[in-house]
Amino acid sequence: MLSEQELHNRAMEVVGKQLEEDGYEFLTVNSELKKDPQFVCLKEKKLHFVIVRAVGYPNNPVEYDGVFMEKIRSHAEKFEAHAYYAGVGLAHADDYELPLSLDAPCAINYQGLQEITLHG
Repeated sequence: MLSEQELHNRAMEVVGKQLEEDGYEFLTVNSELKKDPQFVCLKEKKLHFVIVRAVGYPNNPVEYDGVFMEKIRSHAEKFEAHAYYAGVGLAHADDYELPLSLDAPCAINYQGLQEITLHG
């Protein structure tokens, strides 16, 4: 069974690959759990903070903690940066109810970056 850190690393790989393909330049990458943001990137001379979360089935990877993300958005604003949430759903590809292991096929549900905007 994969640890929380191993699941997080898988999610980081998915998001990192997408960021790279989309032309983001990595300034810092932090794969340590609960150290946010995971990616600080530049694209078109603008700073971007990306929060990555591995989300196990049956939870919805698109849903996030609005209060926490508001703190991240506010922090990013101080640096004139855009803030994004990247939730990556991970499940055993053969049976979503089974735990994931290193050699198990993995189903990935990733909808892309979600910009964290001020709600209200």
